[in-house]
Formats: sequence, C-alpha cells, structure tokens
Amino acid sequence: MLNISHNKLNEKIDLSEYNAIQKVFHKKHYKYFNRFLKLFTGIVCIVLFLPWTQNISGKGFLTTLKPDQRPQTIQSPIPGRIEKWYVQEGDFVKKGDTILFISEVKNEYFDPNLVERTGQQIKAKSMSVTSYEGKVKALENQAGALVNERSLKLKQANNKLLQSRLKVQSDSIGFEAAKTNIAIAERQFNRTVQLEKEGLKALTDVEEKRLKLQETQAKLISLQNKLLASENEIINAQIELNRIRAEYTDKISKSQSDKFTAQSNQFDAEAQVTKLQNEFTNYEMRNDMYYIKAPQSGYINKALYAGVGETFKEGDQLMSIMPSDYELAVETFVKPIDLPLVHIGEKVRIQFDGWPAIIFSGWPNVSYGTYGGKIVAIETYISDNGKYRVLIAPDPDDYDWPKDIRVGSGANSMALLEDVPIWFELWRKLNGFPPNYYQSNKDTAKSEKK
Repeated sequence: MLNISHNKLNEKIDLSEYNAIQKVFHKKHYKYFNRFLKLFTGIVCIVLFLPWTQNISGKGFLTTLKPDQRPQTIQSPIPGRIEKWYVQEGDFVKKGDTILFISEVKNEYFDPNLVERTGQQIKAKSMSVTSYEGKVKALENQAGALVNERSLKLKQANNKLLQSRLKVQSDSIGFEAAKTNIAIAERQFNRTVQLEKEGLKALTDVEEKRLKLQETQAKLISLQNKLLASENEIINAQIELNRIRAEYTDKISKSQSDKFTAQSNQFDAEAQVTKLQNEFTNYEMRNDMYYIKAPQSGYINKALYAGVGETFKEGDQLMSIMPSDYELAVETFVKPIDLPLVHIGEKVRIQFDGWPAIIFSGWPNVSYGTYGGKIVAIETYISDNGKYRVLIAPDPDDYDWPKDIRVGSGANSMALLEDVPIWFELWRKLNGFPPNYYQSNKDTAKSEKK
C-alpha cells in the first residue's frame, strides 16, 4: 500500500487480529526461509568455483573430406540435343556407364560420314607427301648428276687449257728460233753483199741470200701468227671454262630451287596432314562425347534437363550425381575473433541434426549424443558470411559417426578451450571478453625447443 496520505491506516487498525497476517508473519517461516537462503547461497558459491571449459561454437553442415567425393554436376563439353535417357533419378551408376545420348546441333558436324571422309583426305594428302618426297629425291639425284658432269666438263676444259698453254709454249720456242734464223740470214745476206762488192761473190749468191732472208722473214711472221693463235686458244679455253662453270652453276641452282620448292610443298602437305589428323582425332572424340558417361560411381540425384529434344549449350549442367564412396566431414564456420584460438589437429565435439543430444557446453564429459571430430583444415580467407571456414574430420580415437547421416545435413560444432572457474566465465560473458588465448600442444612444444 502506498503511503500517500498522512492518515496512516496501520496505526488505526491492528493487523495482527487477522488470520492471514498471523500466518505470514509467523516466526517459523522466517526461520525456514533463512535456512533456505543460506543453503542456496552456499550452493551458488560452490558452483561458482566449479571448473568450466571454455568453448567456441560453430554452425555448419556435413560435407565430404575430399573434393572429388562431393556432389557434382555433369556437363557436356559440346552443345547438343537430348535424344535418349538411359537412367532415371535415384539410379546407381558405375564409372563409365552411359547416362545420356545426345545429337549434334551445329551444321558443320551434321555429316554422319565426317570421320571417314576426313580419313580419306588424310590418305590423299599423305600420298601427296610421298610424291613430293620422290620429287625431292629425284631433284637431289639430278643435282648430283649435274655436279658430276660439271666436274668432268671442268676437267676437260682444264685439259684443253693446259694443251693450249703447252702449244703456246711450243709456238713461242719456234718463234724465238725463227728470230734467231732471221738474224743469221740477215748477217749472211749482209756478208754476201759485202763480198759481192769486193768481187769475191757472184750476184747470184747475193740473190740467193736475199731470197733465203725473205723466206726466213715470212716464216717468222707465220710463227708469230701461230703463236698469237695459240694464245687466243688459251683465252678461248679460259672462256669455255668460265662458261661451263656458269652453265652448270645455273643448272644446279635451278635444280636446287626446284628441290626446295618441292620440299616446301612437301612440308606444307605434311602440315595439312597433321591438321587433318588433328581434326580426325577431334571428330572421333566428339563422336564419343555424344554419349554422356558417369565420371565416377554414384547415385543420380536430379536431372536438370528433362524430356527428349531439348537443346543445351556447352558447359550447361545436365544432372547431378552423388558419389557412392566418400568420407564424411563437417564444414563449420567460426567468427574472426575466435579464429586465433582454433588450430589444426584439435579435437571438437559435434551434434548432428536429427540425432538427439544433451549438451553441457562447459562440461563436455557430461554431454550426451555428441560425436568427436578433429580439425583438418582452416580457411585462410574469410567467407561470404563474414566467418572463416573450418573442416572437421571424424576423430579416430572416438566412436564412429552415425551411418545414416547424409551429406548436406546440419551440424553444430563445439571446440573446447581452457578450463576456468564458472565465476570467471560469467565475468567474461558480462564484460564481452573473448575466451582466454591459449596455444596448442604443438605450438607449446615448439616454443620450449626455442
């Protein structure tokens, strides 16, 4: 009752006369209530000093330990049109089993005999390469024959040049002998003329000597002409030698040019053959891609394209498959403030969705229905949800995870840290402080070694 008036009712009325007041203010109730408060206070004080395990909680889902064991979609590397389904959703397929048959939608691949005709083009081009190889060999033989013929012609011309030089040498000797003869004939003629003047020789002797001198002069002129002709023969032989060299150089060069042209055509034909072989292999592989096969053994989850006759582009997702052989793991997320407290190799407690559990986060030994895990990977870059991704594998030292859990179901993780009193944990929570920073056993061992 509010005392808003100066007229106090409790002073005018005696409340002790009422039964309700007598029951409430009985001395026994005070005694029991005080005992209860003392007992409660003692229990609270004891509880506040009990050990409490600090922890980091995270929410995530089940996944697989290895990337190739996770659910995946099957794509087609080429565009096409659905022609026939060989499986239905929920079927189990082995690696390499045919799932879907598609047909071509690009007009450049419509020809059903495209592979065979490309093979025929390869054969034709291969024969062209063989022909060019034969032509190159024939031109090589022709060039070799021209080289040999040039060598023989040059030897013949050199021999002729040598003969011409020897003939010049012989004619020069005869010319010198003619010079000597004409000198002798002139002396004899002059002596005979002198003796004829003195009357010792007859005029006929003088005329004979004059005739002999003229014959000697004529012979000298003849030998000089012969010597000049021999020298001209040397020049002609040298010209012939140069002509042979030029002629066969031109022939050999032409033969080599034809050879190089044939080789160029051969290399071009070989390049075309290689290109055709590449196209042939591509066409064969493209024909194999008409049959979409299972990349690994697993279960067909969902067909993303239904019916027959639907077209799709290259890279479009056609269906999803879940591998049958996988190792489970939990993908959970922790806050950035808690990331320094998480280390690879530490143990974690996990609660799976759909599996009943009684959890006392501060007393893991009392918790029931949780399973052991071990941190195997910590993401070094923050995720889109503002947290860091942590991958947890089953703890080999703990009991096995349930067999009926499936990839994608939810899971709550709890990483255990230091043991502190409950009062400290309450004080930390009220002040908003992070859990105590600590080092893992590996880090502690490394620091002790240092």
